[in-house]
Amino acid sequence: MSLSTSQGAAPKIEPHMTMEQILAVVPAAQRALFQRYHIGGCSSCGFQPTDTLAQVCKDHNILDVPEVIRTIQLAHEVDTKVQVEPRTVKGWLDAGQEFSFIDVRSPEEIAAARIPQAEALDFSDPGKYMSLPKDRRIVFSCRSGVRSLDVASYFIGHGFTNVYSMRGGILAWTAEVDPSVGAY
Repeated sequence: MSLSTSQGAAPKIEPHMTMEQILAVVPAAQRALFQRYHIGGCSSCGFQPTDTLAQVCKDHNILDVPEVIRTIQLAHEVDTKVQVEPRTVKGWLDAGQEFSFIDVRSPEEIAAARIPQAEALDFSDPGKYMSLPKDRRIVFSCRSGVRSLDVASYFIGHGFTNVYSMRGGILAWTAEVDPSVGAY
């Protein structure tokens, strides 16, 4: 069985697949399961990579496995729509377009490699971002694009309508836009 999927296409997920297999094709599955069903966020609601989706549903008293699959596929679709290419972000910067470009990595990571135009997330005052206009374009970046997807999802969940995660993070930026930024 092939677990790969083209970008944007809903991946085929079956109840007999392990969580490891599902997370390999839909990294958003972890976030989707936690947001919708409170599954996988802590040790009391967690699962093992070798557990099948059917077993996870059974362990958490979820009878509608097809609905869980739809939830995971929807999360994949949302992630696909939210991702923006590094070259697109570079084009917006070069054109002087107005948007917030926020790096969600730790200060130590930013010290190791930094996109000069990206503002470091102010962890001491995260509420300042919630006061931005809900329709403001915001692009989040991290090392590989995973954490920035989580942050983008958080903002979408709080009513922001023009939020993006830079696909591939600083690793993709370094490979595709500016090698001088470096990678770590």
